[in-house]
Amino acid sequence: MNVLEIKQLTKRFGDFIAVDNISLSVREGEIFGFLGANGAGKSTTINMIASLLSITKGEIDILGKNIIKHSKFAKSNIGIIPQELAIYEDLTAYENVQFFAGLYGLRGSQLKSRAEEALTFVGLSDKLRSYPRNFSGGMKRRLNIACAIAHRPKLLIMDEPTVGIDPQSRSYILGSVKKLNEMGSTIIYTSHYMEEVEELCTRIAIIDHGKIIAEGTKAQLKAIITNQRNIGIVVRSSKNLNLDKLKEIVGVNTVEVEDTLVKISSAAEVNNLNKIIQQLMLSDIEIRSVEAHEPSLETVFLTLTGRSLRD
Repeated sequence: MNVLEIKQLTKRFGDFIAVDNISLSVREGEIFGFLGANGAGKSTTINMIASLLSITKGEIDILGKNIIKHSKFAKSNIGIIPQELAIYEDLTAYENVQFFAGLYGLRGSQLKSRAEEALTFVGLSDKLRSYPRNFSGGMKRRLNIACAIAHRPKLLIMDEPTVGIDPQSRSYILGSVKKLNEMGSTIIYTSHYMEEVEELCTRIAIIDHGKIIAEGTKAQLKAIITNQRNIGIVVRSSKNLNLDKLKEIVGVNTVEVEDTLVKISSAAEVNNLNKIIQQLMLSDIEIRSVEAHEPSLETVFLTLTGRSLRD
């Protein structure tokens, strides 16, 4: 089942086309990475999904229902954690969560229990009566998450949730993302930290100049720019190395030797590392270390867009 379905979505600001006829879907249970440099159309798309911007053309469905025709249903099933903090510093942590949860229709004992539950989840149960003006940056980010999850949305949009915080808080938030997903939340995740996307996301879409230019799993995106895998094996001595035998292994394209470093280029889709190591052992080659290199998501993004994610 698709939690989110976007069909031929377009957004114009006068003559400028910010989002240009894009279509994509997010499946139930996914952590979906949505990547784009500043000005690529990412934030505009997110704001249309969250009904914060009007749609010029196209459709957005949440759980099979159009967000314009069923706006109350759509809003009640979406939680958004914006890049800019959306909390009130003159309200306590508990009052902040109650306020935002109340906007989604929670009332009475349910509102009270959900607010306490959300604050406990983000590790702020001991700060219920404290004011966020006294919080660290990481604590404010966690409070922001609590405000977005108290109504238990089916789709959670997390827009740069770890920007500008300390490593400990960042680690806590990444762990929370995984736990929320395990608890049933489908998540759209954006970040300028590619390692976060590598760690968290099951599928990824890259938007550039208002268009989706690539979409797929991490392996599928990496395969777009190369079908090769480079293997580096450090040996004690390459004296008895049988190059011909290594080249006969299925998938191996080239073998080069530089002193004690054996460099092998192999087809990315062929899992042959065990056969390579076995052949070296048959030749009485002592292996010191093995490294398999493939392009990073950062490299994929730079290759496809011609610019860094932080541009």
